[in-house]
Amino acid sequence: MVDTPGKITLWQVEIFVAAAEEASISAAARRLNASNSAVSQQLSNLESALGTRLLERSERPMPLTPAGEMFLKRAQTILNEAAQAAAELTVADMSSRVRLRLGMIEDFDADVTPGLLMRLSEDMPKAQFLLETGASHRMIEKLETRGLDVAVAAETADLPTNLETHPLLHDPYVVVAPKRLIRDEAKMIQVLRTHPLIQYTSRHVMGRQIAAHLARHNLVLSHRFELDSYHSIMAMVSRGEGWTILTPLGVMRAKRFMDRVDAFPLPFAPLGRQISLIARRDDAHGMAETLAGHLRPLIAEETLEFCHGRMPWLKDQMMVID
Repeated sequence: MVDTPGKITLWQVEIFVAAAEEASISAAARRLNASNSAVSQQLSNLESALGTRLLERSERPMPLTPAGEMFLKRAQTILNEAAQAAAELTVADMSSRVRLRLGMIEDFDADVTPGLLMRLSEDMPKAQFLLETGASHRMIEKLETRGLDVAVAAETADLPTNLETHPLLHDPYVVVAPKRLIRDEAKMIQVLRTHPLIQYTSRHVMGRQIAAHLARHNLVLSHRFELDSYHSIMAMVSRGEGWTILTPLGVMRAKRFMDRVDAFPLPFAPLGRQISLIARRDDAHGMAETLAGHLRPLIAEETLEFCHGRMPWLKDQMMVID
């Protein structure tokens, strides 16, 4: 590729972002399927066009210069906008779409996501799919900054007004306790008060929702552990170290512990969260509705059947939202 002196190309920007993230010329070259010399030359051309050094190439790992730190923020936006522009040229026909960046709540990554990707690959035979999983608030942040096209996440009270939602699932909170700890549900609160709460982290929205709900009911409970892993929490509960409050999706994620715990409805006012497909209002173009239509039957098949089978009392609480 021949570059015009003093001009910045999108390829240069992509190479710079890869080099900055990998902190290595050779790693960036492998990531982009290019030669080391080509990557090095394009970085030199970019620095020449900008009139400043962006990377300290003599150091290992390779750090950014102050100018590089500043340019990286803009460079990531440039790539996101370029990808969005390319996608918008073909949104009218999903089969022609060339790229879909999908954010997925961690609760669905093993059960629902594979089926969704298979269906999308049929609808969009020319597309490349980029999947990112994580906590709901991270997915929503990425959606806002155009790092994602759509996201499946738990709705929050402060959801930005420029985002539209397509409800998928009502996911209620439940009590999970060691096997046979609670023998009389009428006395559940008294029993729970005498055992420590293993709390889902308040760094995430779900943890803050649980803590706020307990506070509203004047339940001040002792807790030594605040964890952000469903598996760790369920493992602790199964060993008799305490009890917890999770959603059925969270319990299902750590299903190997289910034979050693019991699950119950909350012994006070119910609490739940809504899982939705979320997209930006300005560029959804009906695609979000199509994705939501694929997701609802998958959720019913992959999650509801299992959860209702293990916790039959959930049938009136945990349901797909049409």
